[in-house]
Amino acid sequence: MKTGSYLGAVVIGGLLLSAGQQAAAQGGDSMDRMGANDLGGVVGSANGPEAGVWVIAETGDLPTKFTKIVVTDERGRYLIPELPKANYSVWVRGYGLVDSPKVRAAPGKVLDLTAVLAPSAAAAAEYYPPIYWYSMLKVPAKSDFPAGPVKTQPEWVNQIKTSGCMSCHALGTKGTRTMPKDFAQFKSSAEAWGRRIASGQAMTQMTTALGRLDPQRALALWGDWTDRIAAGELPFDKPSRPQGVERNIVLSLWEWSTPTGYMHDLISTDRRKPTVNAKGKLYGATEESTDYFPVLDPNTHTAGQIKHPVRDPKTPSSKTAPMAPSPYWGPEPIWDSQTSIHNQMMDEKGRVWATARVRPPANPDYCRKGGDHPSAKVFPLESANRHLSMYDPASGKFTLISTCFPTHHLIFAEDANGTLWASNGVTGPGAFGWLNRKMFEETGDEVRSQGWTPFILDTNGNGRRDEWVEPNQPVDPTKDKRVQVSLYSINVNPIDGSVWGTSMGFPGHVVRVAPGPDPTHTAITEIYEPPFPGYGPRGGDIGRDGVFWASLASGHLGKFDRSKCKGPLNGPNATGKHCPEGWTLYRFPGPQFRDVQDDGSVEASYYTWVDWFDAFGLGKNVPIASGNMSDAYFALVDGKWVTLRVPYPMGFYAKWSEGRIDDPNGGWKGRSLWATYSTRTVFHNEGGKENRPRVVKFQLRPDPLAR
Repeated sequence: MKTGSYLGAVVIGGLLLSAGQQAAAQGGDSMDRMGANDLGGVVGSANGPEAGVWVIAETGDLPTKFTKIVVTDERGRYLIPELPKANYSVWVRGYGLVDSPKVRAAPGKVLDLTAVLAPSAAAAAEYYPPIYWYSMLKVPAKSDFPAGPVKTQPEWVNQIKTSGCMSCHALGTKGTRTMPKDFAQFKSSAEAWGRRIASGQAMTQMTTALGRLDPQRALALWGDWTDRIAAGELPFDKPSRPQGVERNIVLSLWEWSTPTGYMHDLISTDRRKPTVNAKGKLYGATEESTDYFPVLDPNTHTAGQIKHPVRDPKTPSSKTAPMAPSPYWGPEPIWDSQTSIHNQMMDEKGRVWATARVRPPANPDYCRKGGDHPSAKVFPLESANRHLSMYDPASGKFTLISTCFPTHHLIFAEDANGTLWASNGVTGPGAFGWLNRKMFEETGDEVRSQGWTPFILDTNGNGRRDEWVEPNQPVDPTKDKRVQVSLYSINVNPIDGSVWGTSMGFPGHVVRVAPGPDPTHTAITEIYEPPFPGYGPRGGDIGRDGVFWASLASGHLGKFDRSKCKGPLNGPNATGKHCPEGWTLYRFPGPQFRDVQDDGSVEASYYTWVDWFDAFGLGKNVPIASGNMSDAYFALVDGKWVTLRVPYPMGFYAKWSEGRIDDPNGGWKGRSLWATYSTRTVFHNEGGKENRPRVVKFQLRPDPLAR
């Protein structure tokens, strides 16, 4: 038997080598193009050359762990360009396969690889993105509603996706579709799920999200889901391999931060001018995990950390958050952040601005009712849980800015004041604010340099802001109306300076604010509700053409073009439902829940970013949405999806995107898209507790063998 197996392996190996040599002999092969720092060859299996599979090269020889990944072409050929000098472990991963044995290799070599066909459907499914597993979750039928506080099935789906569970991590990863052994003592999986979501310092957020559903029914459904998977049930759909331009993607990954840290975002350049900080360092936003935010130098493959300070030692810390013991980390807290650095932006000087907590939440008197700040006289604010900061890499110094308004995401305008606008989050006080950066840098006066405004609809239709009625009062045709929305994402239309964003909820809204000459007193708001089957906006962005794009919990990318609105944009009827004709919905890739018949996908996209300047290479104003259930980004090019998949380590979950142009004349090598793994539960990813967040650099070459 051993002899027969050995001879069979030799014969198959000989056939693969022959197939590789035959492919290499044809024109334009990877070996002809290889340089001293490249690695290339042919991937084959018992089925012949393997097209559309990934070749992964990873090394621990550099200051931080480094990985480079490419896709094979239609003949199974691959070429990994410009590998740093080191020894690498190289293997093949692909749908329909299991990982091949790791081979040690160095750049400059021809390395043919043998792919391993999956021995069973179950083995193949272990490599599927989370969406294929989460689509197996049962969803209550439409006839079952209302269910607890939830009135409809779409509202339920919204809550188990981007407005609830998937706002911090993906469900369907290996770490979530299986139950930790620590919980084996519970009488049922539903009971185990109830204990599971109380684990760790996110307990309050997790249990609050559960409370928005019918809790016992939701726990029973999640318990049933993990029980069926444990019994051997497999996804009813499966992913396809990269096709076309998707095979031209080159991925470079670096580890940064720590196993207990997690990122919300990263920043590498000025959104308005993506050549700023060319080839420079990247900075991460660590939110509730730690005050030490990571810095990556991709040139030296070095990752470090910088501690973000606070003004007041009494600033709250995530370390005191209530928790039950974690099956991964035990009873001790692993997060200890006072600053809660959420989102960063870089200015034209390469300085890093952040929404960060710098003091306790209670506001100074000038912000509050009776305060003398001009904005407080219009709309007083009692507290702010997050503020602003600026880090200057040149000096290594921080500037901490106390704001009366809460901050969440931030964006620079292209105006004379360099205005920094800030959203206020998932929920908020009904107002949002800004910093006049020019004034602040000239005077250092943080009080005079900031302002905020409530959201006021021009419901009397006279084109200006007047006295208003409150959100709980009916529309008065002689007055305007204040609405209780909350900007989650925030963007500035470069055409007219209007401020745009999303307001989460069901069905949620896209919000436009025209600031006017004195935003505190003149800002006028418009709100637009996505038409069904679209609902649940989260992150959104605007193109330089004025078109707004939003990630929707319904499993769509929503496009809103205000110029297509046929009716009045203000007046008594302009309260959200007045422009369905401005919307176009694009269904995200991936399956829908079997119990949901409405159009859509299980995909729970967190954020959409628009590539203003073709920093990646798919074109200007291309929207790129995070595929948080799919280990991917999704780019919409001429109405068709291009999937930018990260196959390793499994669990890629991005929030913000970042395009940088290192060399405008450098072709594909001078352009890139940057991301970081942004899941809160890094330990749910492939690699477990030893895993760290990673930076991912996406590049798009002209063909799969370009170097």
